[in-house]
Amino acid sequence: MPPKRKVLRATSPIRPLASDSPRKRQRAIEHEGDTNRKSKGQSLQEEEAGIIQREFYPPEMSNERCERYNNNELPRPIEVLEKVLRETRAQRDQTPIGDAVVHWFKRDLRQSDNRALSQASAKARSKNVPLICMFIISPQDYQAHLTSPARVDFELRTLEVLRGDLGEKGIPLYTATIEDRKVVVGHVLDKCREWGAKHLYCNMEYEVDELRREARLVRLGLEKGVAVEVVHDDVVVPPGALKTGAGKQYSVYSPWFRAWEKYVHERPHCLEEAATPLPNPDYARERFQNIFDAALLSAPPNKRLSDEKRKHLAHLWPAGEHEAQSRLTRFLEEKVHKYRESRSVPAANSTAMLSVHFSAGTLAARRALRLALANTSGQASHGGWIAELAWRDFYKHVLAHWPYVCMSKPFKYEYTDIKWEYDDDLFRKWCEGRTGYPIVDAGMRQLNSMGWMHNRLRMITASFLAKDLLLDWRLGERYFMEHLIDGDFASNNGGWGFSASTGVDPQPYFRVFNPTLQSEKFDPEGTYIRKWVPELEGVEGKAIHDPYARGAGKVVEGRGYPRMVVEHKFARGRALERYKGGLGRGTANVGGGVHN
Repeated sequence: MPPKRKVLRATSPIRPLASDSPRKRQRAIEHEGDTNRKSKGQSLQEEEAGIIQREFYPPEMSNERCERYNNNELPRPIEVLEKVLRETRAQRDQTPIGDAVVHWFKRDLRQSDNRALSQASAKARSKNVPLICMFIISPQDYQAHLTSPARVDFELRTLEVLRGDLGEKGIPLYTATIEDRKVVVGHVLDKCREWGAKHLYCNMEYEVDELRREARLVRLGLEKGVAVEVVHDDVVVPPGALKTGAGKQYSVYSPWFRAWEKYVHERPHCLEEAATPLPNPDYARERFQNIFDAALLSAPPNKRLSDEKRKHLAHLWPAGEHEAQSRLTRFLEEKVHKYRESRSVPAANSTAMLSVHFSAGTLAARRALRLALANTSGQASHGGWIAELAWRDFYKHVLAHWPYVCMSKPFKYEYTDIKWEYDDDLFRKWCEGRTGYPIVDAGMRQLNSMGWMHNRLRMITASFLAKDLLLDWRLGERYFMEHLIDGDFASNNGGWGFSASTGVDPQPYFRVFNPTLQSEKFDPEGTYIRKWVPELEGVEGKAIHDPYARGAGKVVEGRGYPRMVVEHKFARGRALERYKGGLGRGTANVGGGVHN
């Protein structure tokens, strides 16, 4: 079901509160002063629609501020963190090893091929002190980042597996729920002090909040006598490593991918496997018995599933790194050779179904690439899947270099002035899979049932929301994150930018997917549609793609299947006009452009 949202209404302009921080006040002023790019009325609609969670974040930043990031006038959060790490390197290197070493798990829930965990284990073994692991549940972070209940449940089920694996080595896994996200850093460092640990390791996350948190963690750690090491692990090639001839970050995938391939080929060490942690000294279990005996935490109330839903998802998505490795092996042995020709056919069951494991960190991307390269046998199909692995890296590079995409701004921030619709009824029909377009409805129902959707359907449903319904694409981006078990901000944002023509994609805005043509091309027999839209069971031939226009209207109407909420030809013309208007380019030529 779609999230509950306020009914849109006219309100007074948003003004900075006296209690706001100077940074929030400045952003609010920028927001109000940016009238040359967006009307206040439209901004208020976005606020009312919940585009920005104002309980956590300031109003939408101005286009001028985005431009300052692009012109290198504002330091990017990853640059701030990297500078802090450089400037504190000598002091951190001189920090003596304490009575323990700590690794903080975040989105790296595995023992194998985990760089920060491996380094923490080596540091602990160098003085024969215990390694302690921790995982922090932050309900506010879950909400601020729109983490789905399905994803939270998967993480907690994975923790059960991880705790057992670590326990066999005498390594304790401390878990805690911290209600106030602002005190997480202090809590982590307090636990280090309690355990006598002077070294803390964690892997880097590339979203703005996390980069800023880690920069603070490094500084505050030194004040408290703890050397914090933040390690690149989530990507194959670290952000910033690939640059154009002019020394800039790539914003187009194809040239970026060529540079990525070259980097990996010339630096095979980037795929080297990190050693698994070694067993703790025998005394560690007795010393930390309270951690071993503690019960694992449950999901916070704001992210809790029903017992029935939890059982359903546990059956569909077994958790843990052992399952991840088994899935990868099966895919490379049984499916990858057919991947290139069948990857866009949702009924073919030809994809790896590994996205949830990459997202939660139960599988390292470099491990997947390493094994794929070892099993290529010169087959082009393997290259197709490797290119998909690279897309994941690409979107994280984009996130690190253009951080405002993490702040509810499109990569093409000049598209901010497009006038979107905010129709609760239409949005609800899209969310529930009741648009009257069978392929769109099938995709949304798969998402609502499985917490997952085939990638071709992600593109089709997203394009339909942004182009056919003209609903603000950020509503759909949020709905995906709140329901996907494999929700990953960078990939989700990148996909929505592609579909709404607001992201890092050289194709123009007038590429508009025709959902019926997409259906005929990628689900020609209607197999996928019939699986997820039972009202259409028994509808044969091309009528499955458009039942009311192709002779099956009486049958499906009797079963409660709705008529189309909008006529595509009209919607396409409206979208082109609206995009043109938002860009200040006059009247659209609705007869031209890409229409597939």
